[in-house]
Amino acid sequence: MADNFWTGVLVGWLVGLILGFLLPVIGPLVGGFVAGWMSGRGIANGAKAGLFAGILGAIVIAALLLIGGTVLLGAFGFIAGLGTSLVIIVAAFVYQGLLSLIGGVIAGAIRR
Repeated sequence: MADNFWTGVLVGWLVGLILGFLLPVIGPLVGGFVAGWMSGRGIANGAKAGLFAGILGAIVIAALLLIGGTVLLGAFGFIAGLGTSLVIIVAAFVYQGLLSLIGGVIAGAIRR
């Protein structure tokens, strides 16, 4: 079961990432749905998998901002990227985490 959980989280994150570029609201929702569906039965397990998939996406966004700011602008870019990534990661946690959580809950409820 634990193997299916983390596989579902990773696959859900990838689906959310790919669809998120094309459909910003639907991408995290579908990614959370896929994570919740693959993780196993139950609403709580699906919600947890969807939330982790969304949080993983938010962490990747923050890391890319930090690395990109450092590469482009050096030390100033690092500080600007750090400040921006802290603000963005909070917003992304809420945005991606909540949408992925909803998708995971729906998948867990259907699969139950």
